[in-house]
Formats: sequence, C-alpha cells, structure tokens
Amino acid sequence: MKNCLVAQSGGPTTVINASLAGVVRANQLNPVYDTVFGGLNGIEGILEDRLYDLTNMTEFENRVLRQTPSSALGSCRYKLKRTDDTDYRKLVAIMDKHDIEIMFYIGGNDSMDTVDALSQWAKENNINKRFVGIPKTVDNDLMVTDHCPGFASGAKFANYVVNATWLDYHVYTRAEVFILETMGRDAGWLAGSTVCTGKVDLVVLPEVAFDKKVFLAQVKKCMDEKGKCYIVTSEGAQFADGTYIAAGEAANDGFGHAVLGGAGETLKRMILEAGIAPRAKVQDLSSAARSSNFAQSLVDVTEAFELGISAHSRSANPTFTGHVVAVQREMRDGKYNAKFIAGPAENFANHVKHVPTEWILDGYQGLTQEFHDYVNPLMAGEPTLIMDGNIPATVIPYHQR
Repeated sequence: MKNCLVAQSGGPTTVINASLAGVVRANQLNPVYDTVFGGLNGIEGILEDRLYDLTNMTEFENRVLRQTPSSALGSCRYKLKRTDDTDYRKLVAIMDKHDIEIMFYIGGNDSMDTVDALSQWAKENNINKRFVGIPKTVDNDLMVTDHCPGFASGAKFANYVVNATWLDYHVYTRAEVFILETMGRDAGWLAGSTVCTGKVDLVVLPEVAFDKKVFLAQVKKCMDEKGKCYIVTSEGAQFADGTYIAAGEAANDGFGHAVLGGAGETLKRMILEAGIAPRAKVQDLSSAARSSNFAQSLVDVTEAFELGISAHSRSANPTFTGHVVAVQREMRDGKYNAKFIAGPAENFANHVKHVPTEWILDGYQGLTQEFHDYVNPLMAGEPTLIMDGNIPATVIPYHQR
C-alpha cells in the first residue's frame, strides 16, 4: 500500500479538525494507506517537506482533535499558478519521496480551486497522483454542497452573542444603536443567521446593494418607534458599484481578495453623522465566530467528521480524484437529514453561493421563513466536550510541536 497526505488551508473554523480526525479514524478502521501524513501549513509547508505522521493517533486524541478549533495542522494562503507548474512538480517530488498516492485538502473556495488545478495538471501530464477536497468555511459560500462545515457552529456562536449583547444593551433607557459585524466577504449567510434570535432589527448583507438613504431611513424609523436599533452587518456589505462599505479595506489576502474590516464602524459613522442616534456601539465578531468550540453545533461537528470519513472511503476507488465531498439535505418525516455526495472540484471552485435574494426581505428587515428553516436544523445540538480543568481540552497544534 501507499501513503496519503491531508492538509488544511485558508481561514480556520471551529470544526475543521473534525474532518482531519475523520480521515485519520477512517484509515485506522479501514487501512487503505500505510501512513497518514499531515501537511503542516498547507501547500506552503508541504513544498518545504514539513510533514507529520498522524497514523497511530489514539482514540482519545482523535476525540479531542474533533473539538479543537482552528487548524491543528496550521494553514496558509498560498496560491498555485496555473501558468507555472514549478510548484506542481515540486509537490509531486515531495509526494514521491514519501510514497504518497493521494492528497486530501480541507479548505474553502480557493482550496477547492487548488484541488481542481492539481488534479487537472496531473491528468494532462499523466502523473499518477490524486487530489480530493473536503469543504470548510464559516462563510458558507461553496456551491454544490447544501452547507459547509464550520458555518453552523459560527452561526450558533453569532446567535449566542446577539442574544447576550441584546440583553446587555437594553438595560439602559438611553437611545442607542448597537451594530454587530460578522465575517462574510461575498455572502451573507453568517450575518443572516442572527435573525434566528428574533432580536435583530436590521440586517445588511452583500447580496443586496447598500443604499445609504434607505438604510438610514429604516434606522430612524426603528429609533422613533423603540428608541433602540440592533443592526447586524456582514463585513462584505457593498455599494451598487461593488465597492465595499468597509472602512478597513486593504489590498488583498494573497488570493486577490480584499482584506475587510470596518463595515460596522462605517455604519456607525453614517448614523451618528445623520443625527439619528446620539450613541452607537460596534461589536466585531471577527475570528471568534470560527474559533469558539464551546459553541459547536453537534450537527456541524458530526458532519465535518463524517465528510472526512466519506473522502477517505471514496478514495479506496483508485479512479477517485479531482472531486470534493459534500452534503445534500434530505427531509425524513419532516426532519433534517444529511446525505453525503461527491462532485467535480471545478463545480465548487471559483463560484460563490449567495443567500437567495428571494429569501431577503426589503429594507434590511431580515429574512424569510425559508431562510430560518434552512439554518435552524444545522445549529442543533451540543457535543459533550472533554474538559481540561474549566475549559474545553484541545490538542497541541501539530505545526507547533
């Protein structure tokens, strides 16, 4: 038998390590490969021959790994160029050195593009290496899959924060606006999920071109009626011409994407300058939504683990390459159920799954019942966490050992 390689890329999530644990555990139960190598810091680390042997991980460590947030193998934002195969050949040389037949890549949109690029190049050059994608992203913006591992736990945490901050901000009688900013560069799934609390007044999403006049009118209406207004905005909210409203926009993140931050502060400034409210406070969830394992969704962590198992199991077929495993939604007796599928990586990469505009109410008033029905089952349940004193136990990251 040959060996396999698994690595992680892009932004972490609360459950990204559950998919890693799934690959390792599946090979322990059905040893398709002699050795399971972990690639440290994604493609970037693999090209430096930085690998870690995960094959004989104990069951206890595997369980702790599933509940460990962030990327235990380390991550990267390293883009392979389709016009220059220098890195491709170097990667294959590393794989040959360690007798690695297949690479599993856990990541988001750009990572699935990497899977697609590598598999197409290998096919075109008659190179006997395989590449398989396992999805993750709190943004929930990958096509084909019904939802992405990491989103549901991020949404659950965002709902916790909305509930807590809404209660805190309502203790005073003073007129005030509260603005919560979430991740979501191109899609508003995470920001939109907060409507499930029933406490959000206005939601600003990337899917709807931002209209300052309409927005301020809605804030004023809310303030006139209640003396309070709770607003949630996605970091990727943008004007009709495609420019982000975020005050903290920077050049790019290595993949040509804008580095965002500051949408909440921009809205605050608009409101205060318009004289609609005397006070406004901004809370930025930032990376907390993708690293708070105490708010894991049981559905989310279970599906992330099972997607790792699915990728490994399908790879027993020697023709399985250039594909990404995914989740389809089934309803059985009116209850949510997950079905695991796989499809060509090219169908996942370089596309964005937006919140359907027909689910978005006019005037930033929230989302329809269809959206609630989509999100709520995904946030269900809480895993039983292994504790280390008074906090959830985590593994020592492999890239730090």
